[in-house]
This record gives sequence, C-alpha cells and structure tokens, in this order.
Amino acid sequence: MNIFVGNLAPETDETELTNLFKAFGQVKSVQVMRELFSGASKGFGFVEMPGRAHSLSAIAALDGKDLHGQPLRVNEAVARSSGGMRHR
Repeated sequence: MNIFVGNLAPETDETELTNLFKAFGQVKSVQVMRELFSGASKGFGFVEMPGRAHSLSAIAALDGKDLHGQPLRVNEAVARSSGGMRHR
C-alpha cells in the first residue's frame, strides 16, 4: 500500500521516515519529494508498505503524530488519473 505523509519538517529525510514506519512492518520504499533545483523538501513524501494491515496500523498510529514540532498528515495515497500519486 502506498501511504502519503504530509506536513514534513524540512529536516525530515528518508532514513527517518523508514525508521518511523518500520515499527509497523516491512517498508518497501520511502521517498521525500524535493524541489528539482534546490533539493529542498517539498514537505511531503510517500512510503510503500507491502501489507495492508500493517499499512493501516501505521496510518492510524502516525496521523497527527508530532515530528520535529509538526503534526504529520498520514493517509492512503491513491493514483491520480494523470499519473503519479495523491492522498485521500
């Protein structure tokens, strides 16, 4: 399942998100979206977990959790009709 993670602090990286989600099961991939030229975080990313049950547990536990002074927005990502992913 693909999971949208929003409201990320600029210092949040892929390793930190991997460790956060690993507590709920296997993490297949993590991507923090970044500006093309500056490399700065856009404040959101995606985590892919292979198990639906583990994914739903992670969403329930981490949505609203404080990370670097900001409450995370965590929900299921769904495919856009134009390609790419979006959140619900």
